[in-house]
Amino acid sequence: MKSTIRRYVKLLLISGSTLIFSGAAFAGESHLTMGTVLEPPHLDPTAGAAAAIDEVVYANVFEGLTRINQNAEVLPALAKSWDISADGLTYTFHLQNGVIFHDGATFDSSDVVFSLERAAAENSTNAQKALFAPIASVKAQGPSTVVVALKTPKGNFLFNMGWGDAVIVDPLSAGSNKSKPIGTGPFTFKRWVRGDRIELGQNANYWGVKPALKSATFKIIPDPAAAVAALMAGDVDAFANFPAPEMAAQFQSDSRFIVKVGSTEGETILSTNNLQKPFDDLRVRQAIAHALNSQEIIDGAMFGFGTPIGTHFAPHHAAYVDLTGTYPHDPQKARQLLADAGFPGGFKATLKLPPPSYARRGGEIIAAQLSKVGIKLEIIPVEWAQWLDQIFKNKDFDLTIVSHTEPMDIGIYTRPTYYFQYRNPGFNAVIKSLNVTSNPKRRYALMGAAQAILAKDAVNGFLFQLAKLGIWNKNVSGLWENSPVQANDLTGVSWKN
Repeated sequence: MKSTIRRYVKLLLISGSTLIFSGAAFAGESHLTMGTVLEPPHLDPTAGAAAAIDEVVYANVFEGLTRINQNAEVLPALAKSWDISADGLTYTFHLQNGVIFHDGATFDSSDVVFSLERAAAENSTNAQKALFAPIASVKAQGPSTVVVALKTPKGNFLFNMGWGDAVIVDPLSAGSNKSKPIGTGPFTFKRWVRGDRIELGQNANYWGVKPALKSATFKIIPDPAAAVAALMAGDVDAFANFPAPEMAAQFQSDSRFIVKVGSTEGETILSTNNLQKPFDDLRVRQAIAHALNSQEIIDGAMFGFGTPIGTHFAPHHAAYVDLTGTYPHDPQKARQLLADAGFPGGFKATLKLPPPSYARRGGEIIAAQLSKVGIKLEIIPVEWAQWLDQIFKNKDFDLTIVSHTEPMDIGIYTRPTYYFQYRNPGFNAVIKSLNVTSNPKRRYALMGAAQAILAKDAVNGFLFQLAKLGIWNKNVSGLWENSPVQANDLTGVSWKN
């Protein structure tokens, strides 16, 4: 792959002594073309788990009561302010005035009631339905006020209301948001050319500060070599998550580009089906943990961009505990554990890999590492839609690789039907205590305890924290360097004069 990418670059460079940008590459332009690797399965953030959905529509097309900025701060959005009761059980949201949906429908408190009740409903298709479980009731008090009562205090409730899964939708257009998203945001949906691009235009009737950009295009480019070529030729102005890290140095030495290495919430893991034999045996999972060499995977698949992790928690968080030494790289120990589990000669399994380069490249390295201890993996490439259906929904897998980019999502391990099917009452008790604890020191201690349980149980192969490698035209400003939530927020993007 690396040689292929370099051939693309060479062809571009020899085409002329000076490479002229063909896209919107100069100051004063009002359009941005953003390169993106994954095409979203649809465009409704309240009905899908794919990060690619939020990366197009979050803060651009759809808005929630609150919003999250790139520093993980909670800011007002459709709620201009709020009051919290002394016991932490009642949130009174005061809504913005003069807000209308893109189709002309008026926004008011009834839309908030509908959206939150819909997300929490028994038949909800919201991928993060658990976010809404603490809600006891949602009631409108006039058109501009909503009162949300909680069953128990939830210290991060306002943050949760800033997720893409919690955006506010209109009852009349909610059913068609997958193909024709209608929100209240500063950009409107214009067109989706499947397999190629998604086009947005500025919302002339936006209630807030209008963005500098008049329009934007999300150009779908899954191939790393093509991504390099597109940036070099100016066919795209930016890649917020650049898929060819081996080419970072090339762009760093090119004065036309800015290269930013930020952080994400992306815990990249060798996801394991904990109810599938032989992975239901702790010794087998421990053997896999000892067989893995995270730094080798980072160097080989990500060209050094990434931070080893030993549990499902972001290293940049203040409550992070370094558990990378729980199962140090030790192939001999791995073989002994497999023998103890009844597999002295190892066994065969499948490894289903979605399109991102961290998965496809990392999968080859992991297969080689596990082969050394007797675990022979059949690599099965799958498209993103297949991954969501086969693995995430139907749990038809042995092993897979994916980055979990949801913020502070350690609580997913309490869900018995979640796709890796982990079940531990002790872990659940820790998270239950965490959910009703507001004291920061106590919360951090509980987070540490939860991390330790996951590491000890070797629930998944914890590999590395995904770095955010952004590369864009030097004249573009306002793009996020970090990703505390899944977003390509274009509201503050502009071209330098």
